[in-house]
Amino acid sequence: MAETRDTWGTKIGLILAMAGNAVGLGNFWRFPYQAASNGGGSFMIPYFFALFLLGIPLMLVEWTQGRTGGKYGHGTVAPMLYLHAREAVSPSAAAIIGALGGMFAFSVMALLTSYYSQIIGWTLGYSYLSLTGAYMDKAVNTGQFFVNYIQNPVYVFVFWGIALVLMAYTVSGGVQGGIEKWASVMMPILYVFGVILAIRAITLGAPVKPEWSAIKGLDYLWEPRWADLTWKSALAAAGQIFFTLSVGMGIIQNYASYLKPDDDIVLSGLATVSLNEFAEVILGGSIAIPIAYAYLGPKGVGAGVGLSFISLPNVFRDLPGGQLWGAMWFFLLFIAGFTSAIAMFNYLAAMLEEDAGINRRVGAYVAALTFFIIGLPVALEPILTKTADLAYLTELDNWVGSYFLVVLGLIEVLVTATMWGHGAWEEMNRGAYVKVPKWYFDIFMRWITPIYIAVILFFSTLDYAKGGYFSFNPDTLVKYLGVDPKLGPWVLTARIVIIVVLVIGFFVSYKSIKRSYGEEIAQGKVLIRR
Repeated sequence: MAETRDTWGTKIGLILAMAGNAVGLGNFWRFPYQAASNGGGSFMIPYFFALFLLGIPLMLVEWTQGRTGGKYGHGTVAPMLYLHAREAVSPSAAAIIGALGGMFAFSVMALLTSYYSQIIGWTLGYSYLSLTGAYMDKAVNTGQFFVNYIQNPVYVFVFWGIALVLMAYTVSGGVQGGIEKWASVMMPILYVFGVILAIRAITLGAPVKPEWSAIKGLDYLWEPRWADLTWKSALAAAGQIFFTLSVGMGIIQNYASYLKPDDDIVLSGLATVSLNEFAEVILGGSIAIPIAYAYLGPKGVGAGVGLSFISLPNVFRDLPGGQLWGAMWFFLLFIAGFTSAIAMFNYLAAMLEEDAGINRRVGAYVAALTFFIIGLPVALEPILTKTADLAYLTELDNWVGSYFLVVLGLIEVLVTATMWGHGAWEEMNRGAYVKVPKWYFDIFMRWITPIYIAVILFFSTLDYAKGGYFSFNPDTLVKYLGVDPKLGPWVLTARIVIIVVLVIGFFVSYKSIKRSYGEEIAQGKVLIRR
């Protein structure tokens, strides 16, 4: 199988695809409201600490896992973790570890895509509605406009369906003919649009009040305020690093599995981080926050998740050429989400291809159908309940987008860096032009990074426990989430779906490992090496 696996066509194509995977809605939609609602400059301090202590080490670990797995013909996390864990423990114990990691990767991929693809549909819909001027009339309340949008089945299902079909079509073309080709076109467009919008944002001046200038919006983001630093902002910053770099999801390993055995993963990994941070911190931080600050002031900047879909449309209709600027902004979000989501599509397509023998083209559309079915409650909740609280989506994101990926990140770094140890360091530096120093690997990747992640998990779990979030009482759950009390059944449904997907993920992952390494698990010794 290893000899027939697809590979990347060019180095630049690989880096653009990897950057497309990392550069997503987290950069332009999630980062501005996370930074703004957590104190701006007081958020950026722990953000950069987390980037260097968590993000970069995990990125290199995942590239290492992916390239190793690719040599054995694997594109999913479970067998990759097994290969590394068996260097330190028995094959049977390694199989359990691999299955646990695979369970979280499968769950993150399936559940995250179920609502992430919905938001991609919203961005496509809003791009179209910006061009047509649907919300440009100042008599239109943009908050109510968003509510009407997510409660409109035509808008929701048409644009979500278009996004799903386009992503399936891209993945059906394979690595070179689909993902790499589309990334090579879409990523340059994303950066061009981003630069244009950033220049427009920071040259707005102070159109409403002298103290509400775009430059002061940048000051809010970049002025370090140590006195305002809180544990909450530190946790939020660490979570943002996981989300923005797409670590703890399994999709970096999937892309890296299509590398050749001696391809440089250190330089490629660092290039991916650099392109992602340029998109997030320089472009993402220079578009939404300065625009919102110039027109809406400090309170508008802290508008939370509604910053992009509610606050900024208010701004676009006051800007000369606002329809064009609005369409460009939402299409930028669409490209960012699209290039990330195809990585998750490819993960499931690879799993179907390798474990079930399903043709890639068929598997891509099976993936689309799977994400459609799992995502139906996300789409139906606001339509059926006539509310806009999105309790089902919020519940999924609280566990999947903020918790499971951190758990998987801890498993990954413990297995590869701590358990395998210097074997992983040697594998990481194979073919590398710039090598990871041994002292950095020993101090940071083997100790500081896993301890840092463990601390994050401990305090996140403590926070959930204090809020009664481990309860299955609907009244307690809706109170914790801050949603309409009548949405308790939707929160419980999300819990049930999460548990079912976790169980499926474990058994599918264990079966995948046993299919390839059943004999060595039975004999208790390593028999297959490449």
